[in-house]
Amino acid sequence: FKDVDKEDGAIVGGKGANLGEMTQNGFPVPPGFIVTAQAYYAFLDATDLRSVIKSQLDHLDVNDNVALEKASKHISAAIVKCPFPKEISDLIVKSYFKMDRGFLKHAMVAVRSSATAEDLPGASFAGQQETYLNVYGEASLLEKVRECWASLFTPRAIFYRQTNKFDHFQVGIAVPVKRMVESDQSGIMFTIDPVTNNKNTIMIEAIFGLGEMIVQGMVTPDHYEVDKTTGEITKKVVNVQEKIMRMKGRGNEVVALSPTAGGKQKLTTEHILKLADLAKKLEKHYYFPQDSEWAIEGKDVFLVQTRPVTTAGKKMTTAAIDTSKKEVILKGDPASPGLASGVVKYLESAKEVGKIVVGDILVAEQTNPDYVPAMKKASAIVTERGGRTSHAAIVSRELGIPAIVGAAGAKKVLKDKLLITVNGAVGEVYKGGLSDSEKATIEKSKENHSADHIKTATKVYVNLAEPELAAHMAKRHVDGVGLLRAEFMIAGIGTHPRKLIQEKKQDFFIKTLRDDLAKFAKAFSPRPVIYRTTDFKTNEYRDLKGGAAFEPVEP
Repeated sequence: FKDVDKEDGAIVGGKGANLGEMTQNGFPVPPGFIVTAQAYYAFLDATDLRSVIKSQLDHLDVNDNVALEKASKHISAAIVKCPFPKEISDLIVKSYFKMDRGFLKHAMVAVRSSATAEDLPGASFAGQQETYLNVYGEASLLEKVRECWASLFTPRAIFYRQTNKFDHFQVGIAVPVKRMVESDQSGIMFTIDPVTNNKNTIMIEAIFGLGEMIVQGMVTPDHYEVDKTTGEITKKVVNVQEKIMRMKGRGNEVVALSPTAGGKQKLTTEHILKLADLAKKLEKHYYFPQDSEWAIEGKDVFLVQTRPVTTAGKKMTTAAIDTSKKEVILKGDPASPGLASGVVKYLESAKEVGKIVVGDILVAEQTNPDYVPAMKKASAIVTERGGRTSHAAIVSRELGIPAIVGAAGAKKVLKDKLLITVNGAVGEVYKGGLSDSEKATIEKSKENHSADHIKTATKVYVNLAEPELAAHMAKRHVDGVGLLRAEFMIAGIGTHPRKLIQEKKQDFFIKTLRDDLAKFAKAFSPRPVIYRTTDFKTNEYRDLKGGAAFEPVEP
């Protein structure tokens, strides 16, 4: 970790880069090392895996779930079974042996995935790759590194890249390996209130045991708030934790907690203030609100991850609608503000995401990345478990839809097809829907809110590539398009330009490109649109229809 910093994302991914940045700057990070994305690429080059992967993905219809699952399994199995090139495995094992702590023969480590994606606009790989805890011994470590690499080809990851037109070989994966922290308590903290965007609040959520349960929203955590200016603890909400994940031998176990044990306050005042102090230092170092994961082992507090708060600055509003006369049928923790109504669809698992249609209210025990396609269609989300830092809460804020988490009894109260209204700002569910006039008030409130305009001394331009986004982005307070990229438009045409010239169909190419460019010009007029002519690489042009005849084979 000490050899990398935040500028090394292309080599070690976002997680790896931040672990290095924190280590270099004296933050308490468990010791570790990173298997770089270049090691992953070298692994592909030293084996026949590129052709195996290509053969499975070349003509794959990602909307065919059975075919997608089959291709994913085939690729993953090929990666996991493939022998390690000795020059890579020797380096990993050597780095692992350096981690021994004297009284252990080998270190117990956590193995995490850290995707790298250079120059991919809007690429978010959150939650798409795997984490393995309590990995012991060099043989197990090598196995888990391969499994992390294989996780680049889960069905959801393949679907995401294909639908966003990302080259499967352009996305690499690094693997941070860090000394396992046997957490007595663990959790997440934000240096801003992620629901209200109050910059003076540090929000901490905590559970007993290992942190996977809080990230996945499997339990409802304690919630603490600290005033950034005074250092005063302004809020403490203690919730009953029903189960705990902890280390057992060389694995993990999930065991039930009694109401007495699970109902205890998870953090002492001393620990809350210590974490708040670390949060302030992180924000000062990065000059940006941070979303961090932490773990406490005995008396030691560790930071195990940090990233920018992706919803910081997003303004979400609940229109001035009087909800006092509405019948409250369920309460939970506010996770993403807003008011929305729709019919309930309860999902038992991610296998049922197909049940959700646009406008439904998604209700589930908890969510994970496999739920995202359904979450994008939902008008609001309610989960029985989880806190404001759970997967459901974070994704809802990203999508800008109302959400309530930790709503105990949701399954019993919110029956399928029941018409309800969700108030994400206060954590209340009301019986019945919104009237047409209430919906109109909400829409008007959104329009007024988007009209807020802060004058800046510098001009602010947007970087765009997708014609479909032009009209939407033009409504934002930007001074024009600073970089309009042609690559996605040309990829959308699908055929190599020289093949079209050869077939005397260049007019089709010109018209399509002209019509797409016109969408940007029309949407942003009279603001300037700066068009950057194509700089397609030969390997990208070669993949277009007919490209093999005009482009050499070169990486």
